[in-house]
Amino acid sequence: MRFTLRQLQVYLATARCENLTLAAQTLALSQSAASEALKSLEDHYGVRLFDRLGKRLRLNDFGRELRPLVERLLEQAQQLEQRLDHRSPSNGSLTVGATLSIGNYLGIRMLAAFRASHPQTRTRLEVGNTSAIAEKILAYDIDLGLVEGEINHPDLRLHPWIDDELVIFCAPGYLPAEKILYDHDLCAMPWILREEGSGTRQSFDAAMRGLLPSLHIALVLQHTEAIKRAVEAGLGVGCLSRITLEDAFRRGTLVPLRAPLRDFRRKLYTIIHREKYLTPGILAWLDLCEQFRGSQTAAHSPGLP
Repeated sequence: MRFTLRQLQVYLATARCENLTLAAQTLALSQSAASEALKSLEDHYGVRLFDRLGKRLRLNDFGRELRPLVERLLEQAQQLEQRLDHRSPSNGSLTVGATLSIGNYLGIRMLAAFRASHPQTRTRLEVGNTSAIAEKILAYDIDLGLVEGEINHPDLRLHPWIDDELVIFCAPGYLPAEKILYDHDLCAMPWILREEGSGTRQSFDAAMRGLLPSLHIALVLQHTEAIKRAVEAGLGVGCLSRITLEDAFRRGTLVPLRAPLRDFRRKLYTIIHREKYLTPGILAWLDLCEQFRGSQTAAHSPGLP
């Protein structure tokens, strides 16, 4: 075997940073040592793994082809080292990506539960919209994601997780109580919506198919809390996941509206790279997702308090 794990670590860090100096810093190496490790790896096999664009190194086609194999090999090597060194307090790391609605309202609770049961695993939660989470999974920057939108990509595995629905809402008194909204009402109202690329906007657009050119979109905001504040201020109506609105509905600061001709039901999904090696941390998180799905289903079953 003519390669070393250190060479593979330098290759992987360079793929992530696209800069050799930054890659060396992440590995606590000098730039010359990192450069020599990468050069030796390429020279030994007579290959080039990166396209050089000034100081930027971007994986070429062959380099991208190798990345899933190297990811799996290094993750397995880390597990082997932890098994051999039983004194090590570490039990690996896990980075989970979540869309804004999931991350802010479900993800934090899940992270707390995971850390309580796996205190030795270094865990991190990153929040962004659906397209941003997908890009980070494709780049192996995060291990898996929890998203609201459907994504069709050959390298991503999407699995239905929790049932959800969007709810149209307004400030108290903005519209008559118990008003039912029909298509002509929906076209007449000023809307305050999430940005394109978010799962919430994707679901909204799907539910409003046929009406989209006629809608009056007054504001586009990137954060659910900003949308809720704008609606509370009487600037228009919003449409967000029910999980983000339950507290406001209980307090009476926002009120739900009904549009019976439009279907706002949807799924939340787990998402992971098809080539991702399933570490014990990833498997434990997926098991937590199943437990959480069971608790959410029970909490929203008819007849329960």
